[in-house]
Amino acid sequence: MSSILISPRFLPRVMWLDAASCLATGAVQCGATAPLSALTGLPPALLGSTGLFLLIYAAAAAWMAGRAAPPRGLIGLVVAGNVGWAIACLGLLFSGRVQPTVAGEAWVGLQVMVVLALAAAQWAGLRATSQRRGSMLQA
Repeated sequence: MSSILISPRFLPRVMWLDAASCLATGAVQCGATAPLSALTGLPPALLGSTGLFLLIYAAAAAWMAGRAAPPRGLIGLVVAGNVGWAIACLGLLFSGRVQPTVAGEAWVGLQVMVVLALAAAQWAGLRATSQRRGSMLQA
């Protein structure tokens, strides 16, 4: 297993990255709702409400990242939530309920890629810390 994954700081760093990406995305979606809607073709209500959710989630992810021991159960829920977010984004694009511009498809598609990458890193971090904990108990 990679030494990066078994580092006790890997999972908190991934959670900080998740918090930072959600803070940035949420701030853009809330702070520039109208121009972003015009650029992406996505409804302002959708951008504003998901932006607000992302800001709240960013605070929760930062809290998890700052814990001395990462809350494994909550991070497991984050992994599932990130996968769910990606599925919802894809569902939005293929539902026909919105008519995004090319920029809108890219905005949503980028979110899919980022949250799936974060979910994969979080899952790998959970597995690595689980294996590290198991080997420490056997010693």
